[in-house]
Amino acid sequence: MAGHSKWANIQHRKGRQDEKRGKAWTRVIREIMVAARLGGGDPTANPRLRLAIEKAKAVNLPVDTVKRNIDKATGNLEGVSYEEIRYEGYGIGGAAVIVDCMTDNRVRTVAEVRHAFSKYGGNMGSEGSVAFQFKHCGQLVFAPGTSEDKVMEVALEAGADDVITDDDGAVEVLTAPLEFESVKATLEAAGLKPEVAEVTMRAENEIELSGEDAQRMQKLLDVLEDLDDVQDVYHNALIEE
Repeated sequence: MAGHSKWANIQHRKGRQDEKRGKAWTRVIREIMVAARLGGGDPTANPRLRLAIEKAKAVNLPVDTVKRNIDKATGNLEGVSYEEIRYEGYGIGGAAVIVDCMTDNRVRTVAEVRHAFSKYGGNMGSEGSVAFQFKHCGQLVFAPGTSEDKVMEVALEAGADDVITDDDGAVEVLTAPLEFESVKATLEAAGLKPEVAEVTMRAENEIELSGEDAQRMQKLLDVLEDLDDVQDVYHNALIEE
């Protein structure tokens, strides 16, 4: 499983997220506020808010903090208003990169993202320049060794779009974004707990990077992810361990 392992890349990303619990709280709060502002403060009628609250539980964000920020977003309390912005660009070796941000200052955010790209070997692109290389979908990833047959049987019956076994043995279940919650619940009820479960931008084709190129790409991704206004960074690079 050495070298270009998608599973290793997924685990690395998950580990990076776990290291940044403080920032994870900030990101989840912003997601809660935007979801509530756009779709209302009732999670039962707002799928995006339900997912944001699940993320809040995963990072142990206090319940009263969740409620307070829903109230801010829906006008019951005074608070900051965030807007969503997506930037696209290219990393090392032409790897495609999407940077999703939430910000209260668009000018600051674009300057910081552009600076990160230019300083660390990438290039900012125009809107739509790389997004076509990704699919907006629900993704549930099971560790190598999980029964592909069982996952496939349960997932397809639950309404999943596809089940893929990667070269390294990890099993991926892909769903339409709106079917994600029900498919996840059905899999977990069958005793199949995914290591990663999220609505994401999944790369349709991947670029393998090794050696110095892999190190430079990882540095660019780390710098982008550390920017205060960045919520998520998606890319199509398979980075050698």
